[in-house]
Formats: sequence, structure tokens, C-alpha cells
Amino acid sequence: MQTDDNILDLLRKEGAEAAKKAQRGLIVQPGAIGDCILTLPLAGYMKEALELGGIDFLGHTEYIDFLPGRTCIDGVSSIDSIELHRLFAEPKAFDLADRDPLINALAGYSWIATFLGEPNSNFEQNLIFAANCSHSAEVITLSMKPPKAFSEHLTDFYIQQFIAQSGVSSGPQGSRAGECLIKATKADTSRGRELLQEAGLGRFEKLVVIQPGSGGLRKCWHLDNFLAVARELSPKGIEVVFLLGPAEVDRFSQAKIKSISSVARCLADLSLTQVLGLLSCADGFIGNDSGITHLAAGLGIRTLAAFGPTNSVLYRPIGPVVTVLENSPRTFAKKPSVRSQRRLLEDVLLA
Repeated sequence: MQTDDNILDLLRKEGAEAAKKAQRGLIVQPGAIGDCILTLPLAGYMKEALELGGIDFLGHTEYIDFLPGRTCIDGVSSIDSIELHRLFAEPKAFDLADRDPLINALAGYSWIATFLGEPNSNFEQNLIFAANCSHSAEVITLSMKPPKAFSEHLTDFYIQQFIAQSGVSSGPQGSRAGECLIKATKADTSRGRELLQEAGLGRFEKLVVIQPGSGGLRKCWHLDNFLAVARELSPKGIEVVFLLGPAEVDRFSQAKIKSISSVARCLADLSLTQVLGLLSCADGFIGNDSGITHLAAGLGIRTLAAFGPTNSVLYRPIGPVVTVLENSPRTFAKKPSVRSQRRLLEDVLLA
């Protein structure tokens, strides 16, 4: 009889463990690449602390498609595929039909953390209602920006908010600064090598990628600084590639792009997976406070990030080998800084 009781107890424990592992979490993140990457530590924390069987992202697919298989994220969905705008309606006017697409979209999640909407808003109330139509679910609304007095990293703010609202004890903190948030696959590296070969690159033993742009013009260090560093690196046996995204292609004149090309090879309009492949082959990366800089740091590449008007304590890239170069916000985008150029050059050569 004692043996039967032990077997039943074991079966109950295994059943409870299986049920817990079957629970999934969802993070609604409408931000760009950098926002999504800085949300990964929260995703890792939720997955570990709540013992979830998986966690998904709901966001803009062009920014999140690469996450599954390379990060702690298990699946992604397009924010445009779900009629989330309906959740902004007055609760009295919010109506859900049987088998409503909103109910179906949220049915698989026991925990939902959203950066869309505000606490105690119509959106939050309607989201809670929709999520609980099919099962019991916890909904946590998080702020994207911390208060001015906050003096830690943004990833800490996200996790602290979740702990405070969920009631979950602190415990594991997910991926931290010394770890890689993103792991490139063999296919990524192969894609990067093919890209370099097609561009006639790969002559030197060391490759440094420079991205001189950012989504915000005021966050862009003066282009002459990046050109000066590139000019010094090439004669020292270091291959330099300038990476130009859609913002730079639109913003830079043909004359400016020609001046960059006269210093080093330019690669423009690459897809995010192509960029990831290129970075997986790089020994170093230099850039501004941008999504691609966060991507490079997350991959574990030696990353040198030039910061001017934004707070590096709050927004610095997460990765094992990151150096932040602080600059005066007043002169950051206006004139070259010889002292900063030398420091960047020294950091690259000492790598």
C-alpha cells in the first residue's frame, strides 16, 4: 500500500510539473530592434522564474523574426495580424463574439506582459477580459521608459516592474551584461561568409564593421569620426566594412556615400538576417546608440558604442565585451573629436 501511495504521489508531481511546463508566456513589444533586444532579459526572467514551457513575442515581424532559435524566445507573431486596436475601445463598447480572433490569439498564454497600453487603461481592462475568456491568465502592463530618478539599466527596470506587479519573488534575473543574449547559428555564419565573398571582402584576418547611423539623427556621432578611425585601421591589416541601413541610405547624399566608399567598402540595404550573418563573422563593431549596435553586443562581438545625448547607464548595449564612449551632447553630431577617435582606435587595436 505504501508503494502504491508513493507511485500515486510521484504521478501527481509529474502531472503538476508537466502542467506547469505546458504554460506559456507572451510579451507584447511594439518597439524597434533595440527595444526588442533589451526586452530579452525580461523574457529570460519570466521563463525561468515562472517555469514556463515557452515564451513568445508579439511585435513587428521585421524586428523579431530572427529571435526564435537564437534567443530565449520560442515563437513570434505579427502585431498586425491581431486586431489589437479593438482593445482601446471603452470597456462598455468592447464586445467579443464566440470564437473571436482576439480570444483565439490569447488562448494559449497563462502570463501576458504588454508594453502596449497603460496601467488601468481601457486597453489593459479589455486585454484582461479577452485573455480570461478562455482560461485564467495574468496580465501585466509595463512602462517602456523609467522615471527620471531611475539610475539602473533599462533591463533592470523591466524586471523590477514585472516582479512588483506579478508578486513573483525576485530570484533568477535572466541574461545579464556578461552573457550573450543572442547566439548566431551555423547558417548565419555561412550566410555572412558568402556575403563577404560576394562583396570581394575577407582579405584580412580581422574584420571590423562600422555602422555610422541610427534611427534618431541626434544619436549619430559625426561621420568624420568613423571615417577617421576607418582610415587608421585599414593600413594596420584590419578590414573595415561600413554598414548602411535604410535610414542612412535615405539620409546621406550620394556625395557622402561616395566619400565613405573611398575609405572602405560599403554594404547597404541588407536584411536583418544578412546583417546578423555579417556580424557573426566580425571581430569588432563600432556604432551609435542603435538597434544594430544592440544586436552586435548581444551576439558577443566586441562592441564600441558612441553615446552622446542618450543616457548610457540606462541604455548601454548588453553583452560580454562592450565599451561605451561618452561624448558631449552639445558637440556629438556637430564636429569631429580627435580624442574620442584615438580612444576608439586604441580599443579596436587592443582587442
